[in-house]
Amino acid sequence: MFFIESKRLKLIPLNHQLLRLCQVSRPAMETSLGINISAMQVDPAYQVELHDALVNFWLPKTKAYPKKYQWYTNWEIVDKAANIAIGGIGFVGHANEDGIVEMGYMIDQQQQRNGYATEAIQAMVDWAFQDKAVEAVIAQTAPANFPSQKVLLKNGFVQIAGREELLAFKKKRR
Repeated sequence: MFFIESKRLKLIPLNHQLLRLCQVSRPAMETSLGINISAMQVDPAYQVELHDALVNFWLPKTKAYPKKYQWYTNWEIVDKAANIAIGGIGFVGHANEDGIVEMGYMIDQQQQRNGYATEAIQAMVDWAFQDKAVEAVIAQTAPANFPSQKVLLKNGFVQIAGREELLAFKKKRR
């Protein structure tokens, strides 16, 4: 099974079969990964967004692009010490014609403010930049989500745009 690691985290991209299993039973999916069953607390608004991503993006895209599924799926963020999922991170597809990929992420409400998002984002950006087609990574966050903005800035992202509902940040290849 493919995964990437950082000091405290293991990031596991879910292939089409694992996503289908997750759709039926998250505990069964976690068991199949060999991790402890989580009881993640996720903001209800994010739960709706995650379900929509699963049904309308991750499942169809991982089926359409099985050899590049890592660019079209959720990656489980696993705390290696506890061997438990503490969030998710992923891209919204492979690099576009300008070499840009977009990233999204979420950390269990019980695990926030422990540096996990900072560490996971750094690992994912490093992995993305191994692909020569990727020139930059962007991420968007709500204007009121100051912790998310701080995490992006810590990882070397700079704000490139903003409007009422979302701020956009970008990190270029060095």
